[in-house]
Amino acid sequence: MNQREPRYISASLRRLVVARASNRCEYCRLPQSARLITFPIDHIIAVKHGGKTEEDNLALSCLSCNLAKGSDIASLDPITDRLTPFFSPRSQTWIEHFESDASGQIRGKTSVGRTTVRLLQFNEIERLEERRQLFLSGEIL
Repeated sequence: MNQREPRYISASLRRLVVARASNRCEYCRLPQSARLITFPIDHIIAVKHGGKTEEDNLALSCLSCNLAKGSDIASLDPITDRLTPFFSPRSQTWIEHFESDASGQIRGKTSVGRTTVRLLQFNEIERLEERRQLFLSGEIL
């Protein structure tokens, strides 16, 4: 019999993840208040790759980042063409790997940052405009 890791996230675990993330996507930092839909909880390492449904493997993720990431855990750095893991909000610091500005642009400062920016499509036109408007209104810095 195949024993698979349960994917169910209890209400208390969901509240912990949301509070720890300060109600923001832990990948692109979009505030949950900017969307009408509740953000999903992401398995940083997907269950199919052995990731557990535990606090240390869960992140709050906007729908755009969640759908772009899927179950992927790495991709090619657009500069070096080397296989590079994605940013992990549990073991890495956002400011170490990314920078953003008033235009809404998010840039990768490291191979992890560049790879994550590209695969999660942080700088698509609609996402840039949304972040720019949020920056101008003071909702994101």
